[in-house]
Amino acid sequence: MSVSERVLRAQQAAQRGGVTNPWSAPRPKASGDTVGDFRARVHDALFERLGSRLFDATSEEQMHDLVLGEITSLMDAEESALTPQERQQLVRDIARDVMGLGPIEQFLADPTVTEVMVNGCHDIYVERAGVVQRTDVRFVSEEHLGRVVDRIVTSVGRRIDESSPMVDARLADGSRVNVIVPPLSLDGSILTIRKFAKDPFTVADLVAMGTFSESAAAAFEVMVEGGLNILVSGGTGSGKTTLLNVLSGFVPTSERIVTIEDAVELQLHQQHVVRLESRPPNAEGVGHISIRDLVRNALRMRPDRIIVGEVRGPEALDMLQAMNTGHDGSLSTVHANAPRDALARLETMVLMAGFELPARAIRQQIASAIDVIVQIERQRDGSRRVTHVTEVVGMEGEVVTLQDIHRFDHAQPVLAPTGVRPAFLDELDRRGVAVPDGLFGSSDGWLR
Repeated sequence: MSVSERVLRAQQAAQRGGVTNPWSAPRPKASGDTVGDFRARVHDALFERLGSRLFDATSEEQMHDLVLGEITSLMDAEESALTPQERQQLVRDIARDVMGLGPIEQFLADPTVTEVMVNGCHDIYVERAGVVQRTDVRFVSEEHLGRVVDRIVTSVGRRIDESSPMVDARLADGSRVNVIVPPLSLDGSILTIRKFAKDPFTVADLVAMGTFSESAAAAFEVMVEGGLNILVSGGTGSGKTTLLNVLSGFVPTSERIVTIEDAVELQLHQQHVVRLESRPPNAEGVGHISIRDLVRNALRMRPDRIIVGEVRGPEALDMLQAMNTGHDGSLSTVHANAPRDALARLETMVLMAGFELPARAIRQQIASAIDVIVQIERQRDGSRRVTHVTEVVGMEGEVVTLQDIHRFDHAQPVLAPTGVRPAFLDELDRRGVAVPDGLFGSSDGWLR
């Protein structure tokens, strides 16, 4: 049974039990009554009066007319000191709560908000410019939040109830939504929405924000155009997908790109792009299509580049095999706090594929597949910065060898070349990619 159905049945049971409708007769405004109290009473009485009619509406227009008519009737029954302007505003607010997404709708329309986090009906947080802030808005009740949650998941063809208390999906505008409800959540329904950027960041935007320097941007362009396999590493909310999207923009327009994601976020502007998205199991527990399934299928689609939004499981093995079998220039992201940690994560995920491979064999696969690791971090002030551009050089004994070719200088602060000559320059030269003199440091007297 859905959240809305449970609420509706509770209301019907209360009516059968002889509970008097508090709006059945005009009621004077109590001493100290606020506009918020008045709105809450109208809101609650509206759902009680509408009952199943609200869910029987066959169109948005029919629902709109039904709701506005009932709101006006309820407000006429209330002897209040509201001005005509206040009444009009309340009608708009309550209609938005009933037919839209309630108090969070304003944040979804705000371009400065990148994430909305609802921790139960009374705690709503948003992220602006990388900083999480608590807002002063709230849902009227847990039932109100439940109706909004039910509306969201129903719109994407999913359901949320005690038998299926978690949903991870993509909204129509591309935003990612995660919902978890009781009994798994002890503080009420938890709703997290990561908004989809309608106007994605460009290279110039990230340079202007200090995410990386102009020289690093030029280096990224050479590395992507030259077909190096690049892994973007970072923590949650560090900007991995944004950086991956920017790096993907350097792929030549003549190449066929296949993107694979859990929830589509990448916005590539090349013409020849094929987008694939994984699918969770349906209500019966069947129909699941994993990232690994899509990676395997992508190899049969004649891709020039494979871009995996994030590797988080056994698909890491298939991605590494693809990189090692001629699919140069592949890109992906991984959750890790340092370049060395990213390699350890990949090794662990390869073992999740179920093959009993020795550690050395896995590390050899990683060392031959990955050319560069780009580490991005979210700073305490909310800014995102690339802190390391690290080349995977090869193997020494049992260890994968790394060298930083760009490192963030906290004294400047800027992402600057270390002066170390990248080993991949010879490969770029063989592929005919022109590398500007001094791009990775002075060409005279390379540090060895």
